[in-house]
Amino acid sequence: MTSAQSLVILGATGSIGLSTLDVVARHPDRYRVHALTAHHRVDELAALCRRFHPRYAVVAGEADGERLRTLLAGEGTEVLTGAEALLQVAADPAVDAVMAAIVGAAGLLPTLAAVRAGKRVLLANKEALVMSGALFMQAVRDHGATLLPIDSEHNAIFQCLPRDHERGLHPVGVEKLILTASGGPFREWTAEQLQTVTPAQAVKHPNWSMGRKISVDSATLMNKGLEFIEACWLFNARPEQVEVLVHPQSVIHSMVRYSDGSVLAQLGNPDMRTPIAHAMAWPARIAAGVDALDLAAMGPLAFEKPDFARFPCLRLAQEAMQAGGTCPAVLNAANEVAVEAFLAGQLSFIAIPTLISRVISEMPVSAADELATILAADQEARERARRILASLT
Repeated sequence: MTSAQSLVILGATGSIGLSTLDVVARHPDRYRVHALTAHHRVDELAALCRRFHPRYAVVAGEADGERLRTLLAGEGTEVLTGAEALLQVAADPAVDAVMAAIVGAAGLLPTLAAVRAGKRVLLANKEALVMSGALFMQAVRDHGATLLPIDSEHNAIFQCLPRDHERGLHPVGVEKLILTASGGPFREWTAEQLQTVTPAQAVKHPNWSMGRKISVDSATLMNKGLEFIEACWLFNARPEQVEVLVHPQSVIHSMVRYSDGSVLAQLGNPDMRTPIAHAMAWPARIAAGVDALDLAAMGPLAFEKPDFARFPCLRLAQEAMQAGGTCPAVLNAANEVAVEAFLAGQLSFIAIPTLISRVISEMPVSAADELATILAADQEARERARRILASLT
């Protein structure tokens, strides 16, 4: 019997982190938790540490760290704080696999640290690839890391591709990668109705249980735009080889079209434990706690083209990928500021793409071949977005 895999979960208190721990709990003989991290959710993290007994727990600030130490006194878990601690646990020699589930640009550096340490990286943080795709994928190759996608769409494509797809899509007979999108909660809303969207409405996804930021991205279709960029880097695809198709039922998670006319699809109930379990056990299969599809009771499946007029964020992301360089990092940074402002009631829903477009138009595109250049573009885009936002209020 093989020994249990040692696992770090970056972003343990978020929806992906909790789903990962659910899978871990179902297979205590296969996995042990080495470290859990969170930003500020000290109580939630403490409860998880008491259950899973990690060697380390990491939070952002020292005040949170002191409180967590008090809550975990006598539990045997060492509490670390700050950004350096995230890098430390992600690259720890005792670790086999890292679940990269920190939301947003904050996940880039610890995820890259895991890659550079040659880990098995379970990638839920799409922003790492959006911001630094070429640099990130080169690091995967240089350091012998194993990169497995967690987003349901990319995990579906991964399952539908042949094992040797890394040598290129065309040589293995692939014509198109088809990313499916639910369309979000406002798929049938008119342009006029979209002017009245509230944060409470935007975070209620019709099919998936996700965090607030990702739920808003899904509502604007920016999430699909970021996934478009991620797919290009993950699968060495040109932008014209990736298509987005709206599929409201969220049963077919994505598809691959081959040159012989075949289309392979991965189907399943909309539950993130399925792709998580797939990546955790790959190339084996383990139970995820997810019910199998009842095909007879499923009903009809529908597909439609995305509406770029009502949801321009998808177009902005596709254009950013075409522009290349630092443009995707700028797009991502401006979007994070815009979504934060929307959730705080400082920006309307329909103004999110307007703010992003303005930031992109004001910033020149630079080569994204150095991490310092990418991080500088990210910071400048945030500052510009906040200045534009202040001028609107």
